[in-house]
Amino acid sequence: MRASLLSRFFPPCLALALLATILPARADGLPPGVMRALKAAQIPASHVAVVVQPVDAAAPLVAHNASQALNPASVMKLVTTYAALDLLGPAYTWKTTLWTEAAPVEGVLNGNVYLRGSGDPRFAIEHLWSLLRQMQVRGIRQINGDMVLDRSAFNVPAIDPGAFDDKPMRPYNVGPDGLLLNFRALRFTLLPDNGKPRVLQETPSEGLRIDNQLKSSAADCSSNWKDFIQTRLIPDNGGSRLEFTGTYAALCGEKTLNLAPLPADAQASGLIRALWKELGGSLNGQVRAGAVPLGARLLTEHESPPLADAVRDINKFSNNVMARQVFLTLGNEAAKDIPLGGAAPATTERARQRVADWLAGRRLRFDELVLDNGSGLSRSERISAGSLNRLLLDAWKSPVMPEFVASLPIVGIDGTMKKRLKEAAATGRAHIKTGTLDGVKTAAGYALDAQGRRHAVTFLINHPRAQAGSAAIDALIDWVAQRRHGEPRGVLESD
Repeated sequence: MRASLLSRFFPPCLALALLATILPARADGLPPGVMRALKAAQIPASHVAVVVQPVDAAAPLVAHNASQALNPASVMKLVTTYAALDLLGPAYTWKTTLWTEAAPVEGVLNGNVYLRGSGDPRFAIEHLWSLLRQMQVRGIRQINGDMVLDRSAFNVPAIDPGAFDDKPMRPYNVGPDGLLLNFRALRFTLLPDNGKPRVLQETPSEGLRIDNQLKSSAADCSSNWKDFIQTRLIPDNGGSRLEFTGTYAALCGEKTLNLAPLPADAQASGLIRALWKELGGSLNGQVRAGAVPLGARLLTEHESPPLADAVRDINKFSNNVMARQVFLTLGNEAAKDIPLGGAAPATTERARQRVADWLAGRRLRFDELVLDNGSGLSRSERISAGSLNRLLLDAWKSPVMPEFVASLPIVGIDGTMKKRLKEAAATGRAHIKTGTLDGVKTAAGYALDAQGRRHAVTFLINHPRAQAGSAAIDALIDWVAQRRHGEPRGVLESD
């Protein structure tokens, strides 16, 4: 029954209400602008799932393919970060500690130093420098033993960093680590210089030599400029040589390139030795993996910023490595306070089970949910738009809502949404987490309509042409931002 027919027998408002109960949530129930954008992108509506629901309403405005299990890409971080905020608390911190078995004598330590992690997701170079500086303040300048790296907070198998997309040196492919140092990344600055690009190594690493064979290009600086640069790690006289080949467009100017070329122990060794030497210290032994022995004494520690800060970095900038660290921390809630020889290390399976139990405890049973690593950097993770919508509605009523919402990118303002919907109705009026994989384009979060009513918004695309779907997602967000109370639902506007 069409709206025009209903209006012959009922007042307009009642006719619209009746039509909303008659019409199913189907492909043509999407707002017209969204349908046009999908058609232009050649993405069938059957490969799309959308839910829009006011946070104070009992039913959605739009519910298209809501129960279909799809790959959410980085939108899965919403599950991980909300669970972490609720289970661990926004003020949760990680501690990275230094231990010794003997006291130094006149600046000399005749024994090992043990560096023990608890899974800190962003223990960066400046934090390591500060910890080493604290060691010197406590009287150690010469270490005659080894620097032992204790990663036992996590019990996870090593991953092949090139398995996901054949880009093993990209930092987002780094696996979780109980002692993650500086994201296992090295920072380089590229500069055009008289026809030959320069490569400046910003992150120190003793034993690593840079072999710059890059050539300058007169081409425009494209968004995929990194793809024109090839890198290769080559053994070199007991150390390593990092070879740069390919081209770099002079029009790119100064750019930052972050790489993860070294295995965990080699990266830690190069960074620790370089920083310790800069501080004037000497290390006569090795940097190696091991465990803090019983009877060791705590020398000093670094306490991380609170979890709420980490969650903000994870969601604003879609940091996969940090998300995996937080996800694994859920597998051992006492990770920051594990006594020597105490609690079992965190495992992926325990983290998955804890999230599942938490969801069940909140009456959020998502039967279709498939959790792999909690970051969305996975081909196997699945969730439905309807389940994500229920998660968003539940988070809105949670005590940790302020921290959760504030962690999401603001449309047209910051994070992964900084360059989208500029000067649109939605600019500054929506907090949206995005996700992207080959064949996957997603977004979920909250948006204010024209009268200040907040809506939960979820949009999932799984299709070979998904990368062309950004315009459809933006059209939905802007449709919500321009909507006024009492206007027809999406199913009515396109009927």
